[in-house]
Amino acid sequence: MSTLRALARAQAVATGRAQPVATVRHLHLSERPLVLVPLALAGEANAPLAAMVGAAPDEARLLVVPQPRNRDQRFAFAAELAGIVLPYLDEFRDLTEAVPVDRGRDVRHRYVDAPQLLVPNPAGITFLRLFGRSTRFRRTDGDYPVHPSVPLLGRWLTFFAERAEQPGSSALLALTDALTLHWATGQSVVEDLHLPAVLGWLDPPAGLTGAEAAARAEDPAHCPPAGPATDPDFDNRRLAPAIEAYTRAEDDPVARAAAYDELAGLLRDQLAPTWELMWRGVGLLRTLPAGTRVAGRWAGDRDAFTAHAEHVDAGGGPQPRRDGAVAAALRLQRLERASTAWAVQRAYDDPLVMAEHRLSGEAFVGEVTLADPARVDDSGKRPVLRPRIQVVTTEPVPMPVGATLYSPARPGQKAKIVFVTPGGDGKTEVVLELSGGMGRGLTAPPGSVPEVGERICLTGLSDGFLPGGAFPAPEETPWTHGGPPGTAVAPQDPAPAEDWS
Repeated sequence: MSTLRALARAQAVATGRAQPVATVRHLHLSERPLVLVPLALAGEANAPLAAMVGAAPDEARLLVVPQPRNRDQRFAFAAELAGIVLPYLDEFRDLTEAVPVDRGRDVRHRYVDAPQLLVPNPAGITFLRLFGRSTRFRRTDGDYPVHPSVPLLGRWLTFFAERAEQPGSSALLALTDALTLHWATGQSVVEDLHLPAVLGWLDPPAGLTGAEAAARAEDPAHCPPAGPATDPDFDNRRLAPAIEAYTRAEDDPVARAAAYDELAGLLRDQLAPTWELMWRGVGLLRTLPAGTRVAGRWAGDRDAFTAHAEHVDAGGGPQPRRDGAVAAALRLQRLERASTAWAVQRAYDDPLVMAEHRLSGEAFVGEVTLADPARVDDSGKRPVLRPRIQVVTTEPVPMPVGATLYSPARPGQKAKIVFVTPGGDGKTEVVLELSGGMGRGLTAPPGSVPEVGERICLTGLSDGFLPGGAFPAPEETPWTHGGPPGTAVAPQDPAPAEDWS
């Protein structure tokens, strides 16, 4: 936890309300996101119990699995969920745009927009990841077939779960993570995983402090858990008898329908409060303006969505159960590069985030006291424009002479430290030589060189391109890493079409 976030948490406790730790929204929010609130049966491995799904507050659809241990009902639930998710995905596959590549010598096409899934918390993302893994290999023929939409749903859920691992991606978001990225509550990181408690700090009811609202939200009788886990008392006292009543009424259609209605009512009561909180949280996020670089990261999500859609349309196979050595190394490198870019872009977009780097000595802010925008360096084969400026700051400058710095106001420009002169009054004079971002001529365009009196932020964090590493082709995997990958075989489904009790 950074110093500023710790301070914001202390201020939240003192004031009784969550404190902002961002001035802009660092995540993309779709105009029509698909909200999915899942519930799973306790004591079973990823056994779906119910879900509330919809793309608008008044479009909630309740899906129920009366007997989650029954294989047929579980995959009927998957098919019903696919009937909602897959048409939603198709809504974004109508329009494409041309994107120049290879410096404008060629173009590729991608969809102009992409779908976005929202779940209450990180456990919801884990549920979708496991549910996708359990469905994407299912067969649609032979023994124990499933509906054709089930494996397709599994592949798409796996796609979204993999995008959720990508720092800065907005394709699949846990709302608790999205909210606490922008506000600091007065509770622990573990307590921040509870959506009702987080919203209690952000938007407490009238007359209550954030701590009081969060404590009230912890009471399952007042506010059920946001899933996928349910309250143990609810499981034992209400859910188990309702499932048992449905199971006993197998031979009586009238009693079975009544038992189903009772069970559905119980689960709706559990999901409806979280459904309302999800849209309240979305509304709070919409109050923040999007950061400058959010659109670029969303373009990456649109690229990934387009690529996966084309892979599915071309008859490509499902994602492997586990990566080979080369694929795993590539994935790790991609995530590391995305994590670095995500941290830098947030700092460039948001002065509050950059303030954390100023405290750690990675950036400083000062005032330009001298500027020579017409300076030309003629020591090389040809003269080049190399303006110099002097910045005076009261903050520490741990960067050495010769280090290259960047300014969020002019990200395409480099500032090389020429001199650092500490002053006796706590001020430090830094002389910098500028290059880039000023055209190709020997005269700097207006505004490209900081002027005297301008306050600028300088940092060693770079938002530039990060080159990738070199890896062998998968078929050339060394024997030390398992050798070339074999042919992946989809696992068989050994489960009979009967209860797993």
